[in-house]
Amino acid sequence: MAGVESIRRGRSKPIGSLTQMATIRLGKRTEKRAPLIKDFVPLAKLDDIVFGAWDPIPDDALTAARKAGVLEERDIEPIADFLKAIKPMPAVFDNKYVTRIHGTNVKKGKTKRDLAEQLRQDIRDFKSRNKCDRIVIVWCASTEIFIRPGPQHATIEQFEKAMEKNDDAIAPSMLYAYAAIMEGVPFANGAPNLCVDTPALLKLAQDRGVPISGKDFKTGQTWMKTIVAPGLKARMLGLAGWYSTNILGNRDGEVLDDPQSFKTKEESKLSVLHTILQPELYPELYKDFSHVVRINYYPPRGDNKEGWDNIDIVGWMNYPMQIKINFLCRDSILAAPIVLDLALFSDFAQRAGMKGIQEWLSFYYKSPMAAPGLQPEHDLFIQQTKLKNTLRHLMGEDQITHLGLEYYA
Repeated sequence: MAGVESIRRGRSKPIGSLTQMATIRLGKRTEKRAPLIKDFVPLAKLDDIVFGAWDPIPDDALTAARKAGVLEERDIEPIADFLKAIKPMPAVFDNKYVTRIHGTNVKKGKTKRDLAEQLRQDIRDFKSRNKCDRIVIVWCASTEIFIRPGPQHATIEQFEKAMEKNDDAIAPSMLYAYAAIMEGVPFANGAPNLCVDTPALLKLAQDRGVPISGKDFKTGQTWMKTIVAPGLKARMLGLAGWYSTNILGNRDGEVLDDPQSFKTKEESKLSVLHTILQPELYPELYKDFSHVVRINYYPPRGDNKEGWDNIDIVGWMNYPMQIKINFLCRDSILAAPIVLDLALFSDFAQRAGMKGIQEWLSFYYKSPMAAPGLQPEHDLFIQQTKLKNTLRHLMGEDQITHLGLEYYA
């Protein structure tokens, strides 16, 4: 929200946002048509966005921004009044699911169903109070503990019964997803935990005509993997092993210091390479490669995450080579434009009559949701093609295949 307000006031550029800075090619290369996406697609304007949030910590956005230490004071002070006016609504939160956070700005209710109904009322009140035409919810909260799908998640009837029984299988994030879908609000899950990606909520979103997407924002190390791994596969270079480690000191790092929350994140991070490299199709190149992921909480680093990757590859005549990547990145700076894009694209999807899983938004996620039984696509460049071709399709333009034979006929 700080970034959007800074952009609205002309103090910064929307760097990192496809919806604000990227172009989209239309037609043949010889036509030289490449408008900005925001000029091609009828997206909501930044001036029309109103921000709200739930948070178990009661700090207003100004206090939160200063505590987080992501932005320098020179970027905060000019928009201080705007940020101070944004106060979080009491959250549905349970320390059982995020053990390293203790919040006081928390809703109370006899059952989880009651808490979900309170969230629904919050959505209605926010929409009315701010005179909004439409709402989008993006889950940006901490990674919850690892939960496997069970019978509680199979149907909406079983899901609602589990809420009424305060079943441990129903995590707070699921209540937000349920509330959003019931209110007809698009929902995007930026965390790796089980949330909207259950049979019950998938069916509910489809039945109620609500776009959903997820999961786990692709910002740093995994983003780099989805760039490098397709290059290795394209050249048919082998992979012996890929060792990844991260250090970060923000609240995300603190939460992931808990083994249960880390397991949720690890599941998301580990799936990428196998899906891209397809060892079942290329066993001589990728069978049994070693893939290790580590995340270490290191408070002095703050939000400036550092990722190291050691990649052992195999070339012609089985000669070994290595690639080493040291990525010093700013976690929230990379995530913020993703949140903006997902909000704008999810809203557009709903206005375009799309519902259920929005696989075309997989570009933004580590562990993309896909139709049951369908292997999700992780290759960043295929994901980008899917996203842009979806926009072309919705706007009545031809798909871009890059065949190009007509130029040489």
